Amino acid sequence: MTDTSRSPSSPRSPSSLRSATRRSVLAAAVAVAAGGAVAATAAAADTGALRGPTGNRPTGNDPTGNRPPGKAPVRLVDNRFWTSYAHWSGGTHHGTRAVAATRPGIEIGTPAGTVEYADPHTGRTANWEYAVWTSPAHALSVPATEAIASWNARTPSGTWLQTELRATYSNGKRSPWYVMGRWTAGDDREGDTDTIRRTSVDDQKDGKTSVWTDTLSVDDPSKGLRLVSYQLRLTLYRKPGSTASPRVWRLGAMGSDVPDRFTVPASEPGLAEELKVPRYSQNTHIGQYPEYDNGGEAWCSPTSSQMILEYWGREPTAEQLAWVNPDFADPQVCHAARFTYDYQYEGCGNWPFNAAYAATYDDMQAVVTRLGSLTDVETLIAAGIPVITSQSFLEKELTGAGYGTAGHLMTVIGFTKSGDVIANDPASDDNEAVRRVYKRREWENIWLRTKRYNADGKVVSGTGGVCYLYFPARLNGAQVRALRAVGVR
Repeated sequence: MTDTSRSPSSPRSPSSLRSATRRSVLAAAVAVAAGGAVAATAAAADTGALRGPTGNRPTGNDPTGNRPPGKAPVRLVDNRFWTSYAHWSGGTHHGTRAVAATRPGIEIGTPAGTVEYADPHTGRTANWEYAVWTSPAHALSVPATEAIASWNARTPSGTWLQTELRATYSNGKRSPWYVMGRWTAGDDREGDTDTIRRTSVDDQKDGKTSVWTDTLSVDDPSKGLRLVSYQLRLTLYRKPGSTASPRVWRLGAMGSDVPDRFTVPASEPGLAEELKVPRYSQNTHIGQYPEYDNGGEAWCSPTSSQMILEYWGREPTAEQLAWVNPDFADPQVCHAARFTYDYQYEGCGNWPFNAAYAATYDDMQAVVTRLGSLTDVETLIAAGIPVITSQSFLEKELTGAGYGTAGHLMTVIGFTKSGDVIANDPASDDNEAVRRVYKRREWENIWLRTKRYNADGKVVSGTGGVCYLYFPARLNGAQVRALRAVGVR
């Protein structure tokens, strides 16, 4: 199986797909163990192995287009985020305290204790004070086969955080507490040993579910097991004796359960509008800083993130960019790659890490979710909110792309009068070439499908409507309504 939605893209080789990443190899091994072929039909039953870290899909609308007249849309995604002072005041506190501010959050009050952490990526072992907040249980409106957590936080030097998720299954049993990410905004490149390295955690499973880098997935959804509720646990860390603390403003998760499909119904065009989003090519950075997943050829996710951040008027300072070789153009793209890099995944495509990076900028918010159709994207574009999307395809499946990819992030910035997709595609030779127009029908299908055939004719996962949404803390009424319409509050 290929991890189609988190694999860094490699459009340098337009005649072939990128070889499977380390995560793809792990998923493929599970697929072999599960055994059995998948029928080439949109109704084919899925297995957790084929679903791997991708699996389910969208929000709000029924993507099958088959609901009876007058019936409410079938919801395929449940988003729940804790953001208010009342949210943070609830739950269970062990050393944490809620902070009432313009952006309410949670931070360390009186530490609950001290713990030792051995960083697997530096070899350093250190003691850390910690405090823990545990959310109330959230009952999923969509019994789910997947869950993805995301968070927005500040972590001063000498601090970091860990997000965990524990699910209750439809059979009444519980999963263990799964680590969904150990995260800090900084790193130790300049010799700052008072921090850890951002990391996902491999090899987490209980025989029913598994964590694939940043996604909790039911191993075999065909047997009917679902996640019916979950809790999140947030642990904040700091150096002993310090008064610094992480502060978290947004924490939540998306649960989803979407039927398998090789094709999706076409949506009707409803908007002709284009947002003015900066254009950056990842390919102009090929060979730069290869320690971050082989340099620019794999930087589709941070490059897309940087485009959207600058659309909202946020960018790194000259001081923050001082580490970048002055001969490199667009140093902010290098910066985004460095600070989204997951040292376990060995790539810049960890979904929550990209969202967390975006939220380190002043008054920014970011979530990982799934949408149900291009109609959802039109709703957001009409409100001035561009969308970073994940898709995978053969070269012949997307006219004008000029490459095929096992997983690629690009930014939807608008629609033509005929409804075709206007995308800033970082897999371009230079910044000027980044703006592309892709056929609506082709683009919608490669983004929303959950199954596809790779270059070898094997059935692998599709990306299924995955997207990042970045938006300011202060929104106008139309933007609030647009986000609510796609299930994000």
